[in-house]
Amino acid sequence: MTDPAYFAARLAHETDPSDVYAAQRAGEPFTLVDVRNREAWDQGHVRGAVHLPHAEIADRAKAEIDPALPVVVYCWSPGCNGGVRGALAFARLGYEVKEMIGGYEYWVREGQPAESAAGPLPRIFDPLVMIVREKDDAQAVSTSSVK
Repeated sequence: MTDPAYFAARLAHETDPSDVYAAQRAGEPFTLVDVRNREAWDQGHVRGAVHLPHAEIADRAKAEIDPALPVVVYCWSPGCNGGVRGALAFARLGYEVKEMIGGYEYWVREGQPAESAAGPLPRIFDPLVMIVREKDDAQAVSTSSVK
């Protein structure tokens, strides 16, 4: 028999892009941290995130990230363990932390708001990772570029 505690433990330590976006829209208090390097951040990052590379968390977090708020970290994608490294660094400092599984890749593939050093990026909805629907406000949601 499968132990349900395993799955409960995963949910206590992981979240996903859809849930993070919903929490942002609901105004839930947390700090979203991009733990990738500067070049990756400049290329594109989640709107509303702060940049703190995982290798710098131990030295900078206490001065820059409110320890009273939960932290959600992300890296590139499921193929990157930088999010785990970032989550571990925050946990060692005593922060309540979750890793956003899927990382920046799935954030963008789900069409969530992202920006680069130059400004907002187009929102492209990938039907391979989500159901694509028409929005009630008559703004089409499709695999084409939507701002």
